[in-house]
Amino acid sequence: MTPGLPPAMDRPHFIGIGGAGMSGIAKILAQRGAHVAGSDARESATADALRERGATVHIGHDAAHLATDASAVVVSSAIREDNPELTAAKERGVPVVHRSDALASLMTGLRPIAVAGTHGKTTTTSMLAVSLSALGLDPSYAIGGDLDAPGSNAHHGEGEIFVAEADESDRSFHKYAPEVAIVLNVELDHHANYASMDEIYDSFETFTGKVVPGGTLVIAADQSGAVELTRRIRDLSGLKVVTYGESESADVRIHKVTPRGLSSEVTVLLDGKLLTFTVSVPGRHYAHNAVAALAAGVALGIPAHNLASALGKYTGVKRRLQLKGEAAGVQVIDSYAHHPTEMNADLEAIRGAAGDSRILVVFQPHLFSRTQELGVEMGQALALADGSVVLDIYPAREDPIPGITSELIIDAARAAGADVTPEHAKDAVPDVIAGMARPGDLVLTMGAGDVTDLGPRILDRLSNNSDR
Repeated sequence: MTPGLPPAMDRPHFIGIGGAGMSGIAKILAQRGAHVAGSDARESATADALRERGATVHIGHDAAHLATDASAVVVSSAIREDNPELTAAKERGVPVVHRSDALASLMTGLRPIAVAGTHGKTTTTSMLAVSLSALGLDPSYAIGGDLDAPGSNAHHGEGEIFVAEADESDRSFHKYAPEVAIVLNVELDHHANYASMDEIYDSFETFTGKVVPGGTLVIAADQSGAVELTRRIRDLSGLKVVTYGESESADVRIHKVTPRGLSSEVTVLLDGKLLTFTVSVPGRHYAHNAVAALAAGVALGIPAHNLASALGKYTGVKRRLQLKGEAAGVQVIDSYAHHPTEMNADLEAIRGAAGDSRILVVFQPHLFSRTQELGVEMGQALALADGSVVLDIYPAREDPIPGITSELIIDAARAAGADVTPEHAKDAVPDVIAGMARPGDLVLTMGAGDVTDLGPRILDRLSNNSDR
């Protein structure tokens, strides 16, 4: 099956083409034969990967970058209205397409699986992509993170299945009409766009209502927000609901999760039979993600035992407890966790795998609005570590909020008994960690911003120490 190019997408221009979501769509369009161009704020491995696939990538934002024959301009919610390329597109009458509409158009004629939830979307989407590929089904997929190399966040496959990460942050997941939808959890986040849990529930209700008639919703049976959403949509006609989790009432019940170092053995009860498989990343929450992927695949008609075996092929995705290396007897691991629930889950997973090793965290808060609402809980999560270095807030698309700084997190962490070191200079962190770490320790770089850049630098600094 080879879908063609969506309307007006033969010569698209992406503003922010290096972003995780944007680059995936650009890659698929390039693979389908489109002449792809775009711009990004800085050079990156992703930009290079797109160029290797024939895309034109400009660095910096300038109206001159928009080609005269551009068929459409693709934007995300992060692009500001005064962006010069966006302004030029409007002046010239070039159609402006939101990223979610572009992604939705790529799914036309295929069997989409849309993975939603406050946490775990990238991991679960990746698990599905890897396992379906291992079964020879050659799915198309668009993921919010790289599997094993820059540019591996998306693929145009010849199969009939399209697996997509469905982003709730700006309500863009309302654009999709999946055959199977997954809801991993429902929590309050993205405070710039959602003022209350009721707004969150309304948004997820809209998403589940987009499932095609006769389609399936796979939803967590253990997480309170997901349970409430299930209650709210129980009268939705034409929707099959499959619950998964450790609850005795779950349709796909997690019977046991057994830690095996940096992996887990998972046993589920499905259709009255026990099924055991391996998940090659540690932690109960990753086991739950794998079971959600299993349930979704079964909903598409894939034999459970085949899919369970294929899920063992998944070895992780960048930034999701990714081992960056070891130096001077210290392992450095990268974590994308930036919400308190994610922080707790990753720290508990590492604690379970680390034995008696000390855990040191370099945490970079992400967004002023999130810190304002959840900073206390972030600080409390850091109490699970043996020591933490807390950086300044990574602003991403936001302007500062008066009075909201990392001190909110630091104060909460200390109140919870955590050992915390504030550090305003990111460049100083490798030296700080080198002074704290000793052989046998685990260091986590944690956050959704550019804290990930520190992993290799910490390893270099530790290695230099050991050479002296």
